[in-house]
Amino acid sequence: MQKVKKIVKSPKVREAITQMKPNRTIWGFLGVVLFFIVPEIVGFVWGNEIAQYANKALQNNPSASMEAYFKALVMLFEDGGSWINLLIGVALLVWLFF
Repeated sequence: MQKVKKIVKSPKVREAITQMKPNRTIWGFLGVVLFFIVPEIVGFVWGNEIAQYANKALQNNPSASMEAYFKALVMLFEDGGSWINLLIGVALLVWLFF
């Protein structure tokens, strides 16, 4: 526990965290929203429908590339959205503005 406190108080660690923080621009905001928050909301709202569509499309013997696409859709959306990814997106937005 003592080592963790020492690491957290280290000026080099604080500098590294400051350098990792994205700039407050529209692109930083849109990046977090489009890559973390929107896909999870889509997964929560339409995840089952997307997975059903992809499973039906897989039954029609698609080409190899389309088969990979539909399998990826099923893998991504069969369980709905992810609360962890949504919380990570919200945490990144909070970190971006504070």
